Parts: sequence; C-alpha cells; structure tokens
Amino acid sequence: MDDYDESHHRMPLLTDMEAPSVAMANYMEQRRRSGSGSGDDGDDGDATNRAEEQMRRPKSGLRSAFMNMANSIIGAGIIGQPYAMRQAGLLAGTGLLVGLTFLIDWTICLIVINSKLSGTSSFQGTVEHCFGRPGLIAISLAQWIFAFGGMVAFGVIVGDTIPHVMVAVAPDLPSWPVVGLIADRRVAIAFFCMGVSYPLTLYRDISKLAKASTLALVGMGVIVVTVVTQGVMVPSSERGSFDLPTLTVNSGVFQAIGVISFAFVCHHNSLLIYGSLKTPTIDNFSRVTHYSVGVSTVACLTLALAGFLVFGDRTLGNVLNNFPADNVMVNVARLCFGLNMLTTMPLEAFVCREVMETYFWPDAPFDLRRHVAISTGLMAGATVISLLTCDLGAVFELVGATSAVAMAYVMPPLCYIKLTTRTWRTYLAWGVVAFGCAVMVISVFQAVSRIISGGSSSSLIFAFHLVLLLICFISSD
Repeated sequence: MDDYDESHHRMPLLTDMEAPSVAMANYMEQRRRSGSGSGDDGDDGDATNRAEEQMRRPKSGLRSAFMNMANSIIGAGIIGQPYAMRQAGLLAGTGLLVGLTFLIDWTICLIVINSKLSGTSSFQGTVEHCFGRPGLIAISLAQWIFAFGGMVAFGVIVGDTIPHVMVAVAPDLPSWPVVGLIADRRVAIAFFCMGVSYPLTLYRDISKLAKASTLALVGMGVIVVTVVTQGVMVPSSERGSFDLPTLTVNSGVFQAIGVISFAFVCHHNSLLIYGSLKTPTIDNFSRVTHYSVGVSTVACLTLALAGFLVFGDRTLGNVLNNFPADNVMVNVARLCFGLNMLTTMPLEAFVCREVMETYFWPDAPFDLRRHVAISTGLMAGATVISLLTCDLGAVFELVGATSAVAMAYVMPPLCYIKLTTRTWRTYLAWGVVAFGCAVMVISVFQAVSRIISGGSSSSLIFAFHLVLLLICFISSD
C-alpha cells in the first residue's frame, strides 16, 4: 500500500488540459483496480507497468495547472451567481463573493498541507486517516451528493437551454407531429439525458471526454460576454426593480453562500492538480490556486453584477432564462451551455459511480451487470429529479449548502486541527468550521422552507433524498 500511495503521489493526473472530473474519475478507477489485485503477482506486474507508463507522461507546468483548476471552478455554478447576488443583496453579495473566495483559496491550499502532514495522497485518504471509517463515510457522501447534485443541475440546464434554441430555429416546431414533443422541456430533458448522456455514462474509461474542459471554458466565456453585452440592451419593461434590501443586505444571505460555494468548490480535485505539477511544491500550488481563484472571481463577479443590475428582483437561478427567447446571441450561449452539460453529466456520473464502487466494493473485480445497474440508476434518478423541478437556484442552494460547504469549510480545517498542535492557526480553523456548520444548518433550513412554501418544487426535496436512500440501500446488499 505504501508503494501504491507513493506511485499515485507522483502521477501526472492532469496534463494536456484533461478535465478535472475526468482526472478524479480515472484516479478512483485506478485506485479501485489496484486494490482489487493486491494479492496477485500478475496484477502487481500490471500495476508496476501502469505506474511506469504514468511516470513517462509529461507533467504540466503552472499554466496548464492554472487552466485545469480554473476549468474546475468556472463550471455550471457560474450561471447562478446573479441569483446569489439577488438572494444576498448587492452590497452583501459582492462582499460574500469576494470574501468567500479568500476563504476557499485558503482551504484549497490547506488540503495539500493536510496531505503532507498525514502522508496520504488523496482528500479521501486524509479524512480517513484523521477520522477513520466515519470520516471515509462523510467524505464519500459529500463527494457523492456534490456530483449527483451536479447531474441534477445539468439536467435542469438542458431543459432550460436546448428547447429554447430549437424553437428559435424552427418556430413552428411545437406543431410538428411527434418530433414537436422535443420542444417541451421535460421531453427534452428525458430525450437528451437518456439518449446522449446515458450512453456516454456506460464507458468504463471516461477519458475520451477529456477535451470537454476546453469546450467548457469557451462556453463559459461566451456566456459571460453574452450577459454583459446583451444585458445593456434589455428594454426597461423587462428589467427588474430594486429596493433597499436588494441593494444592501437581503434575507437570503445564507442561501447565497451555498450558491457561491457550489460554483467555487474544487477541493476534491486539488491534490490531483498538485500532483500534476512538474515541481509539486506548496509554493507552486499556492501560486496556481491564487491565480485560478482570482480569475474565477473576476469572471463570476462580472457575470453576477451584469445580470443582477439588469434584472434585479426578477433574476432567476439561470440568468439566461431572463432574456427573450428570440435573442440570437443568447440562444448561441444557451446552445453552448446545454451541449456542454450533456458531456459534463457523464463525468459527474462517473465520479458518483466510482465513489460507490470504492466504498461498497473496494476489492471486488469489475462486474458488468453492477456497472450498468449503477450507471442506469444514477442517470435515471438525476433525470427524474430534473423533470420534477425547473428551479435551478434551489438545486444550487441545496447542493451548495450541504456537500459543497462540507468539502470547503468543514473537512479541510477539521483535518488540519487533528494533524497539528494548537496555534493561532488552529483557532482560525475552528472559526471556519463553526462558520461552515452554521451556514449548512441555516441555509438548508431556509432553502427547504422556501421550496415547500413555494409549492412548485417541493417534490425536489422528497425525490432527492428518496433516490439517495434507494441507491444506498440497493448498493449495501
């Protein structure tokens, strides 16, 4: 096991612009396969060959590492930043967006420090080293919920984007027999998620989708430019209004923290990016983190202000939905966003599947029936929940307030406290833990209360937890 940890510590897992979700998925697959063959000489030889092959791969420089981390941050969550600004208010939202990025920057670097102190090479390994099996359960559940919540969000985005584009291209599409059904958001979600994303999910080696990272960054750039340029042309009749709370501090501050955290959390990829550096030092990784978080903050703040200052109290969870359906540039952005989600959804499904495989069957050989059953259950569950809600903001709030907050503000400082002697830094870490726990409890309570009182998305809570419990129950048999 020591040889295994050492080989994985020096693996260049993120090179040639490989998407971080791909890298994490491949890492978990290699870990599971290596664990299943630890007692066989032939398998040991294969593991050695794989390690030697990985060592021959070129490692990434600071620029490539920066691009990988920026891509990991600037994902689907960026589209919800104007909504976070509306929830918190302009003054509080701006302060939160800037302040939380400093905190997230620190906890990302803290994961590498914790890894050094514990002698482990993964976030999961560090948490398990510090807190045993309960820690492994907690980190596995947090990663699973974050990835599965991402799948749900991507399904909602597909329904919000692709039908708009298709109707804009063919205005009479809804009247077409049979084919016209695709103009309905629910039919579009079911058709594209199960017809396009699901077959891709069945791959064992998801690295064929690695180039999605480049397309994702291009798509995010198109969205930011679109909101900035098209927002100024929105007529006054379609603009939102502002009152004192929306301009200063609004009632949804804690929910906004969840939305912002969903966008910025890349903690599960941090050690993979660290291991990809040509010179993997804490100084180099800190430099990459500072630049990546800084650029991502500028992009998110630009989109948040551009969207919120135009639509005010009308700002939706997906700000593109605030624009008219016949806006050509907005439809191009919708198309880029929707297509990107179709290829990103399998990456998150792969992470979910490998978390389950690693936790429940760490030493079991590959089983095709189990592979297909888990993949089908994940895609079907995420698709069904996507059909039950059109409130993207609610998804961002719930996932951000639970798994994202746990991975960003609770687990890294808790591990640091466990691994170090008491200094002023440990008191700071305790403060961050208290902040994370408070945000988690309050924002979940507020989000659930708002969803239930709203009525339209109350089934989201039930469906999310039902699918979670069913999958855990089936997997434990």
